[in-house]
Amino acid sequence: MPVFLYVLALAVFAQGTSEFMLSGLVPGIARDLSVSVGAAASLTSAYAIGMIVGAPVMAALSARWPRRRALAGFLAAFVVVHVIGAVTTDFAVLFGTRVVAAIVNAGFLAVAMSVATALAPGERRGRATAVLLSGVTLSCVAGVPAGALLGDWSGWRSAFWAVAALCLPALALVFRQAPADAAGRAEVSVRREAGALRSRRVRWAMVLAAVVNGATFATFAYLAVIATDIAHLPAAAVPALLAAFGVGAFVGVTTAGRTADGELGRGLLLALCVLPVGWAVLAATSAHTAPLFVVTIVQGALSFGIGSTLVARVMHVAPQAPSLGGSFATVALNAGAFLGPLVAGVATGATGDYRDAAWVSTALAATAVAAVAVSRAGVARGEVEVEVEVEEAGY
Repeated sequence: MPVFLYVLALAVFAQGTSEFMLSGLVPGIARDLSVSVGAAASLTSAYAIGMIVGAPVMAALSARWPRRRALAGFLAAFVVVHVIGAVTTDFAVLFGTRVVAAIVNAGFLAVAMSVATALAPGERRGRATAVLLSGVTLSCVAGVPAGALLGDWSGWRSAFWAVAALCLPALALVFRQAPADAAGRAEVSVRREAGALRSRRVRWAMVLAAVVNGATFATFAYLAVIATDIAHLPAAAVPALLAAFGVGAFVGVTTAGRTADGELGRGLLLALCVLPVGWAVLAATSAHTAPLFVVTIVQGALSFGIGSTLVARVMHVAPQAPSLGGSFATVALNAGAFLGPLVAGVATGATGDYRDAAWVSTALAATAVAAVAVSRAGVARGEVEVEVEVEEAGY
C-alpha cells in the first residue's frame, strides 16, 4: 500500500476520535452545560447530520479542486471548529460546531477515499479502503478511550483541545505528501457519477449500510451510561469499555479488508445473521460486567466488519463514480448514525431504561437480516435485480 494512505489514515484517526469520543463525554457535557443526558447524546446525531449533508455537497464541490488544497483546507477547518467547541459555554454553539466539524470531515473523507482508490490497483481497492477506515477503528481503540480519560481527569473540553492538537501533524504531512495536482479530476462529471449511483445494487448496499450503522450507534451512543447506570461501573471503567468496542471494531475492519473486496459472500451473510443476536444478548446481560465487555468486543467486530464491507461494496458496484461513491457511502453510514441514537433516545426517554438502546439495535439489525432474506428470495425467483453475490465454492 502507498505510504500516503497511512497519512490519510492518521487524519481519519483524528477525525474518528472526534466523532466517537462523545460517547464517553456525554455525562460530563450534560453536567457542565446543564442539559439532559439525551440532549448531550444528541451531539452524536449532530455530527451525523453534518456528515449526511456535507458528504455529497463537499464531494461535488471539491471534485475538481487540487487534492492537496482540498485535503489541507478541510483539515484546517476541522482544527478551528474544535477550538471553538473547546471554549464555548453555550450548548447551541457546541451543537453547531459538531455539525460544521462533520461537514468538513465529510469533505476530507470524500476526497481521501477517491485518492485511496486511485492510488491502489483495482484488485486491492478493498484493502485500500480498509487501511483508510482503520483510522476510524483505531480511534475507537485508542483515541476514544483517551478522550474519555481526559474528560474524566480534566473535563470534556480537554478532549476537544486534544483532537485539535492531534490534527496538526496530519495537516503538516498532508501539505508535504498529498498530490498537488488535480490529475484525473478535471474531467469529473458530477451528473454522470450521480447517475451511476442510482443503480439498484448501489442503493441496496447503502440501505443495508444505513440500517446496520443505525444499530451500531443506537447502542454506542449510550455505552457510557449503560456502564455507569446499568452495570454500576465507576466512571473510570468507561474508557476500558469503549476501548473494548474499539478493539473489536479494529479486528472486524482488518478481517473484512483481507477477506472481502466488495463482494457480499457467505461470511458477511453469517455475520449479519449473528448481529441482532449479539445486540439482544448485550441488552439482556448488560447489568453484569464480564458479559458486557465480551459482547461489546464481539459487536464492535461484527458491526464495523459488516459496515466496512458495505462501504467497499458501494465502491465496487459504482466504479463509474470514483469521486461521489465514497461520499454516498458516508451518507448511508451517517444516516444510520443519526437515526439510531435518535430512535434509542425516544425509547430510553419513554422507559427510563438505557438497556432499551440495545433492544433498538436488535430490532434494526433484525430488519437488515429480513431485508437480505427478502431480496435473496426475489433473486431466486428472478423478480428482483439485486445482486447479493455468494461465492459458489463457499455456499
